[in-house]
Amino acid sequence: MKNINKKISSERAISIIKKPVTTEKSTNLQQFNQYTFMVSKDSNSNEIKQAIETIFKVKVMKINTSITRGKMKSFKGTYGFRNDMKKAIVTLKEGNTIDSSLEIK
Repeated sequence: MKNINKKISSERAISIIKKPVTTEKSTNLQQFNQYTFMVSKDSNSNEIKQAIETIFKVKVMKINTSITRGKMKSFKGTYGFRNDMKKAIVTLKEGNTIDSSLEIK
């Protein structure tokens, strides 16, 4: 399969990355230069890499993605599911960092 890297626009880059994940596990990964983000479900690894590089001006080495199925919940006797979420763990090259206090709006 051929890997075609098309340049994405800045609007698409902002719509791909929803928010950073700030859990205990994700903050422990930051010492290994890995950062975790919630991303849109229709994005692939190449788009996520370009979005991170354009928004934060860093170089990305590797991207791991996972889709988490929504939990089943009951509310007033009716059952439903939460939304599915896609999470990306981004490994940066040595010497690059992302300020975790920044918010994406």
